[in-house]
Amino acid sequence: MAQLALYRKYRSQTFEDLIGQEHIVRTIQSALSTGRIAQTFLFTGPRGTGKTSSARLLAKALNCEKGPTPTPCNTCEACLTITQGHHPDVIEMDAASDSGVDDVREKIVDVVSYAPMMGKYKVFIIDEVHDLSPKAFDALLKTVEEPPAHMVFILATTEFNKVPATIRSRCQKYEFHRATIKNLVDRLNFVCQSEGVSADPAAVAAIARMADGGFRDALTLLEQAILVSDGAITTEVVYDQLGLVNEQAVDGLLEAISKAEIARIIEILQDIARSGRDPRALLESMLHRLGDLTRISYQVSSDEFDATRESSMHELAARLGRPFLISIRSALAEAHKVIRDISLPRLWLESELIRLSQPQPGRSSTPAPVVKKAPQPRETAPAPSVAVVEPTPEAKPVEVHEPVSTPPAVEAGDVWQQLLASIPVHPATGMPAPHKMRLASSALIEDTGDKLVVSLENQMHYEWFNDDIKRTKFLQDLLPKLGREGASIEFVLKKKTESIVIESEAVELPVDGPRLERIVREVFNVPASPGEGEEQI
Repeated sequence: MAQLALYRKYRSQTFEDLIGQEHIVRTIQSALSTGRIAQTFLFTGPRGTGKTSSARLLAKALNCEKGPTPTPCNTCEACLTITQGHHPDVIEMDAASDSGVDDVREKIVDVVSYAPMMGKYKVFIIDEVHDLSPKAFDALLKTVEEPPAHMVFILATTEFNKVPATIRSRCQKYEFHRATIKNLVDRLNFVCQSEGVSADPAAVAAIARMADGGFRDALTLLEQAILVSDGAITTEVVYDQLGLVNEQAVDGLLEAISKAEIARIIEILQDIARSGRDPRALLESMLHRLGDLTRISYQVSSDEFDATRESSMHELAARLGRPFLISIRSALAEAHKVIRDISLPRLWLESELIRLSQPQPGRSSTPAPVVKKAPQPRETAPAPSVAVVEPTPEAKPVEVHEPVSTPPAVEAGDVWQQLLASIPVHPATGMPAPHKMRLASSALIEDTGDKLVVSLENQMHYEWFNDDIKRTKFLQDLLPKLGREGASIEFVLKKKTESIVIESEAVELPVDGPRLERIVREVFNVPASPGEGEEQI
């Protein structure tokens, strides 16, 4: 006989066991105490957070021999049969497999009029309700809208937005939250103690992190670790089971990148590859570690680490520096998104980490001082020469000023060309930002010091910048590096020169035929031949 899985063996059997969902337990128990029981519930939230378990607990509370009660006894026949899944009035339906309109009519619509056989309420639990077909939702709608007094519907879903609004508006919504790391660690330690298994605190914390807030995922990972471990569950067992890279290798790799130690980066990557770790798994391990170091660096409270481990992480975070942690975390997140489409992921990741180790803006552990570029001094205009006319008795002294020449304007086009050259490339693809292509034919037409006016020839490019202010701000953020801090950029559409059409003078058509002959005779005074008729018009 197959052994019962841990997530089924340790499924919550009372409301007190439902860890991390205190807001839902409090609301449901209050409704049961006051008798204000809704007939349609909608449980929504991530997988493994207790939606189906809560639905069964609510069914117990409604059909318990003491009930409806906020604390079902778990010892009466109704509670026991619901726990075992044999209660005739509690019907569970998986919409992922029974999604058609015929399934809904057969299992729900055709039986709602029948009274409960054993309990006080007939409870329908529909799991993954968002998988029902549109026709099935239409068939369910009328029953949910006006159910009999003995009917209670509990709809569970992980994708709330796929449930039609007509169904949602007739339900009481309960949103389940992901479990915290502390909730998961406490639950895992309780299961380990109940199963007589010894586990290192770091191993339990690693399992809790990988569960991503799901109790079922955490218990499944724990069960796998129990099967592969010979005794106590260690961090090495957990990392091998999950296919992750241990923290020592990740820390060494991060320090090598921060110090630009290319040889060490290659050596660590070779050791990781020989251990059979996938490049994508390495990126996941680095991102998890960077997340922990970032929280430690910014003193975000966490009960996940003990004092010794937290102290060592503080030292590592201080050595790497906050700018490095933030910039490398963003770059690795982009790499994790791109690596799935790379044909040679191991070699690509090696070159990517080497590239990230090279000096880049904001990569130093000590924030670099902001240096503002001094404005170019303008040429000083020569002092105007004054010619003094000798005074005469009849006239007063008159000062004659020579015309002052305007100093030449500073060449502003260089600023715009420098800005175009400083547009960064995408860290993963190496391609320039989309701004560069749209600014290929741009021209700086005015520079007032605090504003650059740029003309664009293409109408679509002009509209592209004006549709989203963030696209212009992206360029404005590059100006401080060119000594133009605080300056703005304004795009204008270049007006096309209208073509001038010159009308030509009217030209008389050439003459021919009899008319030409008559004109020639008149000009040269030649008489007409006998018998010739007049010109016909």
